[in-house]
Amino acid sequence: MDPVTFFQESKTVAQKQYEALRMYYLEGAPAQEVADRFGYTYRAATSLVSSFRAKLSADPTGSFFFVESTPGRKISQETSGAKSVIIEMRKKYYSVPDIKVALDGLGHCLSEKNIYNIIHAEGFSRLPRRTKLVKQQLDTVQIQAEKSVPLTFEPESFKSSNAGILMFTPILKRYGIDQVIEQSNYPGTSIISKASSILCFLALKLANRRRYSSDDTWCMDRGMGLFAGLNVLPKTAWYISYSDRVTPGMNLAFLKQLHRVWLKFGLLEDTANLDCTTIPYWGDDSHLENNWSGKRGKALGSMLAVLAHDPDSGLIGYGSANVLQKSESDTVIEFLDFYRAGTRKKDDTLRYVIFDSKFTNYENLRKLDENSIKFITIRRRGKLILERIAKLPEKGWANIQVEGAGNKHRTLRVYDEMVFLAGYDQDIRQITITGNGKIKPAVSITNDTDLTTEQIVRKYARRWLVEKTISEQIDFFHLNLVSSSMVIKVDFDLTMSILAHNLYRLFALELGRYEHLTAQTLYDKFVLNGADIEIGDNTITVKLKKKRELPLILEVMQKFSRQNYPWLGNKNIIFEGASYS
Repeated sequence: MDPVTFFQESKTVAQKQYEALRMYYLEGAPAQEVADRFGYTYRAATSLVSSFRAKLSADPTGSFFFVESTPGRKISQETSGAKSVIIEMRKKYYSVPDIKVALDGLGHCLSEKNIYNIIHAEGFSRLPRRTKLVKQQLDTVQIQAEKSVPLTFEPESFKSSNAGILMFTPILKRYGIDQVIEQSNYPGTSIISKASSILCFLALKLANRRRYSSDDTWCMDRGMGLFAGLNVLPKTAWYISYSDRVTPGMNLAFLKQLHRVWLKFGLLEDTANLDCTTIPYWGDDSHLENNWSGKRGKALGSMLAVLAHDPDSGLIGYGSANVLQKSESDTVIEFLDFYRAGTRKKDDTLRYVIFDSKFTNYENLRKLDENSIKFITIRRRGKLILERIAKLPEKGWANIQVEGAGNKHRTLRVYDEMVFLAGYDQDIRQITITGNGKIKPAVSITNDTDLTTEQIVRKYARRWLVEKTISEQIDFFHLNLVSSSMVIKVDFDLTMSILAHNLYRLFALELGRYEHLTAQTLYDKFVLNGADIEIGDNTITVKLKKKRELPLILEVMQKFSRQNYPWLGNKNIIFEGASYS
């Protein structure tokens, strides 16, 4: 196009209006002539003139005239403010729902469709289908989250990718654990209450967060904040500061209160399995003892912790991370004192303690006997004991069957006798077991002469459940991982792990046939789920995404549909199924 043609043929709306107004004002052409010349109606031409006069009066510079307006929906200020966050998270391969959760935590009200449109306009392609492990290992994005404050519980709606942990709120209420937390000696802060503070730690444990690292993902999830009665969870600095204020006495008193709850609801039977675990320390370990870590196959600077596990309910009734090697043998007596402290005699159901050969000495076995406590343990197998076993008469051996995995039975050879035990200073029942797949025979000792040989062997075999529980504590609740960006006191971390473990076991009891599953499997099958959350006037509605186990979840949660939660604005929580997966 040549310059003359450019000025003779108006192409843009602004250029056409400019030529029409110039003809009207400078050439003095009537409105009808201007309308005929540029294809306007008479009414459109007069409107153009009056509109121009009004705008020029408001803006004498005329800068408004040559601003070209683009057709379509205008980009809102809300979208513009969130666009950089959306692009940054997409570069790290976060999905649209994950980005939506983060934006809700930042206070941006954008729909998933709007987020997708921005991503598509920027040239990003759809993400491939990925496993849960791959999603959990995404690179973190540095985003400044909102400050944690108590929720006002005004009506609003938002999304959460960790809404499954809200299913533990009915468990907290049903067993009165929320009241135990409220009445504990744990501190609060000027902004975050005592109950919300403990629930903040608990939320991370229940949601399988890798020892609190990567706070950029969870400190913006509104659903995790709702669990603690907050808008969002605090950032790492708060957790470190809070942990420094917690003393071992607070943890012990808290565990004692929980112990009374377990007894009240009949969740502790007559047997306690005891075992120790090593929790490595990854700083200056000059003040710590070297303990053997089976997980790492070597001795290292660490703290020694003891756990007491109920083999029937699966609950952990006692835990302590303040065990020293010189007093390790007295741990069983300390547990007995803990169990009976503040417990009425009629509520004292403990009859058996079961532990391995290195847990205590023979003198403490005598003290257990004096306290009317039956014990079953394994005797250390020295050279002389092995020589004696080899000389046992053949006629004293018997075959028994014990249950194994998959409803199968295993045949064992046992030799049941009474022997004198030095240090115990009296005869004790000794059962030698062979045919169990071990190179050396197992030698079990007990002060119980009433149970049959089969019952003793089966009862001790269940002690291995506590070893499985300790392994679960390490793998799921992350007692000794080094990936943490926070330094949390070990005894407090252990206490929170025990509470989280017990909540998973109580949740499993509600599921019936799934009560044997580990915490990791329960999390993958039931807890790991996103939801749309709506806070109403009297209720909090959690619309969980479609999942294979969702019908069972909704059936179980229906039993708690009439509970109100004081730390959640005294509102009721209703669980529903969403229309999408």
